[in-house]
Amino acid sequence: MLHPKIKQLLQVVLSLSIALWIFWFLYRDLEFDQLQAQLASSNWFWILLSLGIAWAGYWLRGWRWALLFRQEAGQLPVTSNRAYHAVMVGYLVNLLIPRAGEVARCSVLTRNNGVPIGQAIGTVLVERSVDLLFMTGTIFIAFLLESQLFIALAGELINLSAISTSLLEKGPLLLGGGVVFVFVLYLLGRKYRSHTFINKMQLFIRQLLSGVRAIGHLKNPAGFWLSSVAIWIIYFLTMYTVSQGVEAAANLSGSQVLLVMVMGTIGMIAPVQGGIGTFHALVAYILMVFGVPEADGKIFAAIIHGTQMLLILGVGLVSWILLLKTPAWKKPLTP
Repeated sequence: MLHPKIKQLLQVVLSLSIALWIFWFLYRDLEFDQLQAQLASSNWFWILLSLGIAWAGYWLRGWRWALLFRQEAGQLPVTSNRAYHAVMVGYLVNLLIPRAGEVARCSVLTRNNGVPIGQAIGTVLVERSVDLLFMTGTIFIAFLLESQLFIALAGELINLSAISTSLLEKGPLLLGGGVVFVFVLYLLGRKYRSHTFINKMQLFIRQLLSGVRAIGHLKNPAGFWLSSVAIWIIYFLTMYTVSQGVEAAANLSGSQVLLVMVMGTIGMIAPVQGGIGTFHALVAYILMVFGVPEADGKIFAAIIHGTQMLLILGVGLVSWILLLKTPAWKKPLTP
């Protein structure tokens, strides 16, 4: 049986290999002269503006995350500045290990503020649920603005008939299996309730639920929801400003840019490092649908993804260094 660290390393190498293969397959026919010419003709004022807007979005994410924490006895308060640096460390880790960034940023607050890891993960679940809600809303808005194109794309990319048939055939089996799994966990929990591992798991679940319940006792609910709206507006503005800076995409309408953003967001969800390959493929594809030449669409995707990755790398490293210099939290001695 493989050692857990070796298994994790193999998973990282496999996902990175898949990402790089997709990237190579997509760009293998692109001439370097084309890339050089496009970079030279781009308006870098707009592209640099997009980086400033994106950075503001990262800071806003940290500020919103800090709103979910209440200072418990013995813990240090989670300030927006501390939460922002933890978020950036999370983005940095995601460049190496897909989805590990969420745990990494929670670990930062556990180390530096004394927040239980389960509670921190619970707040991240709240954030991700809210982001999913807004992503669904964004897709719906894109559908309303570009309904005919959206339906055509959905028909090409997704076989709705096959999905519905599969759900009808396998739905009862999956539901039954889920019920049996939960029941077995319940029986094991009752039988080994005094075991140290079970006690730790129960504590973790209580902490997790505590973090999830944070949405119900927000001190600043208006700030939380308004910042959530602002984060998605910032995503759109980041994409829009880059489109203004790249000549081939400068004539896209606002609704078309929104659909490009939706496709890029879907590409970033893929379990590969930083959305490498999947982001480029989906963004280039939708741009070609809008009449942008294939090479220009690929270069546009490379410009926005590459500049954003450089921003995360630079700003994330600064946050990581600053947090390393921060003294670790120590549990107060009980009298």
